[in-house]
Amino acid sequence: MALQLGDTAPDFTAETTEGTIHFHEWLGDSWGVLFSHPKDFTPVCTTELGEVARLKGEFDKRNAKVIGLSVDSVSSHDDWKKDIEDATGNKLNYPLIGDDDHKVSEAYGMIHPNANDTLTVRSVFVIGPDKKVKLTITYPASTGRNFEEILRVLDSLQLTSDYQVSTPVNWKDGEDVIIAPAIDDESAKEKFPKGFRKVKDYLRFTPQPNR
Repeated sequence: MALQLGDTAPDFTAETTEGTIHFHEWLGDSWGVLFSHPKDFTPVCTTELGEVARLKGEFDKRNAKVIGLSVDSVSSHDDWKKDIEDATGNKLNYPLIGDDDHKVSEAYGMIHPNANDTLTVRSVFVIGPDKKVKLTITYPASTGRNFEEILRVLDSLQLTSDYQVSTPVNWKDGEDVIIAPAIDDESAKEKFPKGFRKVKDYLRFTPQPNR
């Protein structure tokens, strides 16, 4: 059965380009972004891994560790690293899991037989410090991911885990957010001292509370 939101992310021990990791221990109190690639030395994957290396400082700011995976070996990943740097100008600065035995891929449901019965789809899992799955996104092998969107989602997940708010369509960090409907107007005045704008009884906007 596929992992669902709120499930505990499976723990595992695996070899990576940065040595052996025990996943939950490696995450510690950080958020985690685990993302899979169909195969080494493929064009779309190369661009993605370089982009995540470029954005790693942004993930660090959000207390989020990034880790990639494909069904190839660590030695294959090590050979691929130079291509990634040559092609994108970004040196790999986070671990890649070698999963040639498919142990991690199968635990996370990253192999979809109707798409390909041996290669991983482009899965993304955002995992909270509580080791629960907070977000899953699956792309086909032909479509590169937008990691700026993953950062936007992280901003939303972290904000909404601390405050009784949600984020509206196309929201970006720093913009107004929505007050949870369960909070009545009187309570909202206390919880959100910057005030709020009521569009409907169930739709009230307030400035981002941690800004």
